[in-house]
Amino acid sequence: MFDYTVTSNYSTEETIERLKEELSQVSFGVLWEFDLAKKFAEKELPFDDLYHILEVCNPKEAHRVLSAERRAGYFLPCKLAVYTEDGQTKIGMPRPTALIGLVEEDELKQVAQDVERQLVDVIEKSRL
Repeated sequence: MFDYTVTSNYSTEETIERLKEELSQVSFGVLWEFDLAKKFAEKELPFDDLYHILEVCNPKEAHRVLSAERRAGYFLPCKLAVYTEDGQTKIGMPRPTALIGLVEEDELKQVAQDVERQLVDVIEKSRL
């Protein structure tokens, strides 16, 4: 499957704060946070739900990836989405293993598995 998406027990704002805390515990930082719904509103485009995109990075893991294959940087930083759908808060991400599968470099598959495991764990801890 391309993505990992789950429902959170918390509001969008609380979920984002919980994600940030859990990310910091595994040496990931939030490089950028984008409020897509707010941008749509500024452009007078209708969008009824909340939608935040967080770009996150673990410098050690990014170094491992780029040292093996520069083009793998096209997938960096990792993205997490926190949004509302049908009144529920969702957390999702593209699976690093799905993305790295596009690059034919066996060494990177292990890095992608490590990063995916860490991010899935962060998401699980943040949603419950």
